[in-house]
Amino acid sequence: MSLLGLICRAQRGQLNAALGEIGIYAGQEVVLWELSRQDGLSQSHLVERMCVQPPTVSKMLDRMEITGLVRRSPDAEDSRISRVYLTEQGRDNLQGVREIWIALEQRMTDNLTVEERILLRRLLLQIHENLSRAA
Repeated sequence: MSLLGLICRAQRGQLNAALGEIGIYAGQEVVLWELSRQDGLSQSHLVERMCVQPPTVSKMLDRMEITGLVRRSPDAEDSRISRVYLTEQGRDNLQGVREIWIALEQRMTDNLTVEERILLRRLLLQIHENLSRAA
């Protein structure tokens, strides 16, 4: 496995453990984040933004609705479209998610100088751009 693969695996494991402590499953934090940026997204917009398959989002939203993090409502103009909204509990959990992200990023960059952190950010942005370009 590549070094980036190992880092991603370790980061994801720690993220999952920390999210589990506040009752959130992997991937749900992304739904909370996207809805905090724009509440009332359709399920299809969540699929696009999360780059996952529709059944994945549907199952995730089912679970999140049961635990009170989100609610779904039919679109006012087109009942075929389901809109997703954060509940008060979802908004409350969003702060915990932010704290987890900040703490994990801090842990990942411990012992790096400010200059090294800036360089790492620049390099990671370049890698992201490389991967985002159409092949």
